[in-house]
Amino acid sequence: MRYSYGITSALLAGGAAISLLAGYPAGAQVAQNDQQHMNRVVPRAGAPASFADLTEQLQPAVVNIATRQRVTVNNNNPFAGTPFADMFGGGGRPTTREAQSLGSGFIVSASGYVVTNNHVITAEGRGEVEEITVTMPDGTEYPAELVGRDAASDLAVLKITRDKDFPFVNFGDSSQARVGDWVIAIGNPFGLGGTVTSGIVSAVYRNTKQGGAYDRYIQTDASINRGNSGGPLFDMEGNVIGINNAIFSPSGGSVGIGFAIPAEIASPIVDKLIKGEAIERGYLGVRIQPVTEDVAEALGIPENHGEFIQSVQPGEAAEKAGVQAGDVVLKVNGEDVTPEQSLSYLIANIEPGTTVPIELIRNGKTRNVKVTVGKRPSEDELAQQTFDPDGDVQNDPAQQAGEGILEDTLGIRAINLTPQIARQLGVKEDTTGVVVTAVDPNADAGRKGLQRGDLILTANYSRVSNLDELETVVKSAKAEGREAVLLRVQRRGRPAQYVPIRIR
Repeated sequence: MRYSYGITSALLAGGAAISLLAGYPAGAQVAQNDQQHMNRVVPRAGAPASFADLTEQLQPAVVNIATRQRVTVNNNNPFAGTPFADMFGGGGRPTTREAQSLGSGFIVSASGYVVTNNHVITAEGRGEVEEITVTMPDGTEYPAELVGRDAASDLAVLKITRDKDFPFVNFGDSSQARVGDWVIAIGNPFGLGGTVTSGIVSAVYRNTKQGGAYDRYIQTDASINRGNSGGPLFDMEGNVIGINNAIFSPSGGSVGIGFAIPAEIASPIVDKLIKGEAIERGYLGVRIQPVTEDVAEALGIPENHGEFIQSVQPGEAAEKAGVQAGDVVLKVNGEDVTPEQSLSYLIANIEPGTTVPIELIRNGKTRNVKVTVGKRPSEDELAQQTFDPDGDVQNDPAQQAGEGILEDTLGIRAINLTPQIARQLGVKEDTTGVVVTAVDPNADAGRKGLQRGDLILTANYSRVSNLDELETVVKSAKAEGREAVLLRVQRRGRPAQYVPIRIR
């Protein structure tokens, strides 16, 4: 499950318990001898007297999902580098441990295809999922095969098999959902199988401002907690209109603000994953920011309408179409760019290669350009393109690159230098090297002052143009019995200097 404190991206699911006494407050007393009054105690139109019949039909298709994982972890040894290191945790050497995750899912075909969140079946940290088990409401367990996953939308499809057909549910039309509509959620919160909750749609197409191509959710007050991730959000006709995915929570538990991936987004992706097709998304190649009050005042335009272009990547679709830094994009293919319908969302859902009109403001004048939408790079490639040397390491996908040898020996994480990152660091685009993304403060690299954004140019006088070359030098140094590696490091605004880093 994912949490968010600005959005506690708590990948979960759920439903808020509601008192359903037909227009009367809970606990209201009714005179037993007032038959005329009693006749008025009936549910209002649209308010169900009970969810029992609907739940009975839907619950057999909602499953629990468990994974067994083998995860590599580092031992933080306070005696590392001393003669006592091996007496306390093996000298800080990495070990593996078994981990588990629990979540929810639902069956979408009689043949046994199961939909869930990608994060439910993804190993935490550095590791791999060794086993996925799907448990039916009656307790029957089935081994599951991973059919396909899509990290950008946080969706995954599994396959289970048996001799007879499975019960299943269908996707509905989430575009018809309205604020105030009743919804119910069924899932596996905290490992409690088959939990049913109810609530209403609190908002349609809520943008949680996480900057993703699919950052657009149905908001509900249905209780959502750990383990509900991947479970279905049903409308009153029994159709899946959302996949429970995240919560806003200062405490980590449900506070009545939950988010579900809309079916209109999820269903086409699920269909492609089942068919084994690649998920391709549109791409402009720009860095953007919302039109805040200050931006709007500076440009003399309405607030919260359009998105501001901070920079344009060379050679990508936006530059080819003539889009420039400082432009404000107002419409894409006739669709308004708003906080609820971001530029990233609109472009991502256009087939690559499609030419669409874009309306923008430049220097106070409205212009129209034709853009042939490009193909969105992988999430790893995007992480490298958008590397922020001063960013939050904990939330940066780039920090996952370069782990293993470098982290275990030098106490650093790093990624390859790309032309985009070179521009962000203020170095020439033809510079070669490796960029530090994180430093262990307890390692010698931390004590010597290495920090995020530093550029490693050479190691033991050998030029390093990528991670493999740096790792090769480190391995050779260890094999030769050396206790340190001499790095030549360049930091923004400073000349390059040599720094000896002890191997741990």
